[in-house]
Amino acid sequence: MREQLSAQADGAILFDAEASSQVGARWFDADWWRGRGALREQSGGRGGVQVVTTPVGACVLRHYRRGGLVARVLGDRYLWCGADATRCFAELRLLGVIAQLELPGPVPVAARYVRSGLYYRADLLTRQIPDAQTLAQCLAAGRLDAARARAVGAVVARFHRAGIWHADLNAHNVLVTPQGVHLIDFDRSRQRAQGDGWRQANLQRLRRSLVKLGAAATGEAAFVAAIWQPLVAAYEAGYRA
Repeated sequence: MREQLSAQADGAILFDAEASSQVGARWFDADWWRGRGALREQSGGRGGVQVVTTPVGACVLRHYRRGGLVARVLGDRYLWCGADATRCFAELRLLGVIAQLELPGPVPVAARYVRSGLYYRADLLTRQIPDAQTLAQCLAAGRLDAARARAVGAVVARFHRAGIWHADLNAHNVLVTPQGVHLIDFDRSRQRAQGDGWRQANLQRLRRSLVKLGAAATGEAAFVAAIWQPLVAAYEAGYRA
């Protein structure tokens, strides 16, 4: 990714100049895309996902939104600590590293923050991963089997071998496509030194997500044997490779 910064009156846009030199503030305006018949919304995530047809192809437009109780107070605002500390710039740059490492994640296009006093709001544009379903959707449709679980484990291992820690590794942030498995939504994630603690915590977060979504509905033992053991076995093999 070749970074280029475009200063705006109330913020800035950071984008991949190799992808496009046309990125402007309107690229982050869902209503602008909607008015051109170039926007569709999909369920999932906070506030849903918006897919826009841009001059560089189909992209996912995500507005950063808070979750939990703090959202009632701050909504979609974040404390300003400098441009490089904005969540959108940090995620875009991490996605650039992920792409350079040839790991299966979203391809970065552009990020924008809009500052207002002590706070800012943020947006991110990434290329859409086509023909994808979340792991949660696969589970709900009865299509999460040992083979798919092994594929997920192998991909998570690739990210961990590169030191990529996913801050919210859950079944909604794992995409399954005919070509393979991808991880998405790297907000607050980072590249870190190797260590067993954070890797195991990442895996347990994914396990809790699957159980919460009903993967163990037929019993814990059945879930472990059919899904979790194959996933962990593929993960361990991939991490040691």
